[in-house]
Amino acid sequence: MRVLLVEDEVPLAEMVRRGLAAEGHSVQVVHDGISGLAAASTGEHDVVVLDIMLPGLSGYRILQRLRAAEVWTPVLMLTAKDGEYDEADAFDLGADDYLVKPFSFVVLLARLRALLRRAGEARPTVLTVGDLSLDPARHRVHRGDVEITLTPREFGVLEHLMRHAGEVVTKTDILRAVWDAHYEGEVNVVEVYVGYLRRKIDAPFGTASIETLRGVGYRMAEPG
Repeated sequence: MRVLLVEDEVPLAEMVRRGLAAEGHSVQVVHDGISGLAAASTGEHDVVVLDIMLPGLSGYRILQRLRAAEVWTPVLMLTAKDGEYDEADAFDLGADDYLVKPFSFVVLLARLRALLRRAGEARPTVLTVGDLSLDPARHRVHRGDVEITLTPREFGVLEHLMRHAGEVVTKTDILRAVWDAHYEGEVNVVEVYVGYLRRKIDAPFGTASIETLRGVGYRMAEPG
């Protein structure tokens, strides 16, 4: 894969570069935010590994500008910031994964492979199912003219369902797409979040857009 690594710790960047190169991957390394944004904006990479604390422009701002410009290259945030709000901010801005330093190179490589598998085709600017709309770049959801506030996890589940509208999606599919790649909890947590979504996007509007197929999964369908 073609990897862009934006990391200002030169020894760490070189270690990651050598490791990825040894696995047969092409790696471009830049050490500041301005250069990182310019390189990532080309869309020529399969995945971007992005530090948060960078000189010139933070990783958060780079990510925000990429998504606003409809550059959907998968982004893995690689950072020493390990707070839950730091992680939530990254996902809210459009990150696809988050790995805290110090990290295992084996885990980094596995996560990059997972991102590449999930990348798929370019994402549309706004997803719509009936009068329900979801804007991935701006992290906003509307039912008609009414804006609906969702948590980052609720947003992720809804986005996955809407990207596969009309298709049956299993709980395992949702876990792989929305939760951490190494999540080891109960699969029924998906059922809980689908319940949260129904109370926010359907119940107040008298609709039922998320169907349950017993023993199979869920399907996003246009109401009526």
